[in-house]
Amino acid sequence: MRSTGCDVVVIGSSNIDMTVRCRELPLPGQTILGDDFVITPGGKGANQAVAAAKLGARTQLIARLGNDVFAEASMNSFSRAGLGTDYIVRDETSPSGVALIFVDENGENQIVVAPGANGKLTPADIDRALPVIENAKVMVLQLEIPMETVRHAAQLATQHKTRVILNPAPARVLPPSLLEQVDILIANETEVLVLTGADDVDTSTAARACGPLLEAGVESVITTLGKNGAVITSGVGATKVPGFKVKAIDTTSAGDTFAGAIACALAQGRSLEDAVHFANAAAALSATKQGAQVSMPTRAEVEKMIESQ
Repeated sequence: MRSTGCDVVVIGSSNIDMTVRCRELPLPGQTILGDDFVITPGGKGANQAVAAAKLGARTQLIARLGNDVFAEASMNSFSRAGLGTDYIVRDETSPSGVALIFVDENGENQIVVAPGANGKLTPADIDRALPVIENAKVMVLQLEIPMETVRHAAQLATQHKTRVILNPAPARVLPPSLLEQVDILIANETEVLVLTGADDVDTSTAARACGPLLEAGVESVITTLGKNGAVITSGVGATKVPGFKVKAIDTTSAGDTFAGAIACALAQGRSLEDAVHFANAAAALSATKQGAQVSMPTRAEVEKMIESQ
């Protein structure tokens, strides 16, 4: 029997990350020699779900994998994290998604994704997961799956009063019909610029830049600013939440860890500002290790870091 008990339901992509470390990122047309090469489970949806699960939220992932060795690696990672997989579909005709990642010595990265089975996640797959959606406190969405599926999931969550968090990555202009379904939008500087057409985004301009998103119906926008923390913008104003300074090794999963941590904290009853503080710590910790899901911290690690500040 499938479980209907969960706090967080994440709908999105699952990939295998193939990562090469290098001194500097290549320029267009340039060939460079890299250093270490690792293969690890990733994908924005899977990453955010694993982050929430490792931090203590009862979490279910709705996704589509291939029927291949990459899928088995992902499923093993989900099992280790305690992530629910009742509604993961194994596609017989498409391979699992793959991400090719370059990471430089400062922790900055370039990523190219081949979606594979992720591109076939359908509204029907979402409908089959209605038992967990209608009982969850929070739904998390991203944009590495078909837009039709994202919009359907958001509508379904809204109908059942499940809070909707959207991480609009890869960045693109979004239809008003989707934005009006979003309770919390989590975006980095680049994503805010794409969504709004703003000229710049930093701690002093985030509130002004996010104005059009609030006008479109989003309840709150969280602009993530890396080591500078985040800015929460809502109808009552803007709140800056400081970040945590660490020596970054790989920032690949920091954004996904942040989103998963926000979902976990909100599902467990924290205020939005407290949730962002918790997520800043989790994201910072994830950047101190290489890889995506393997780098994500536990609740005990995050609480220890918060207490040490």
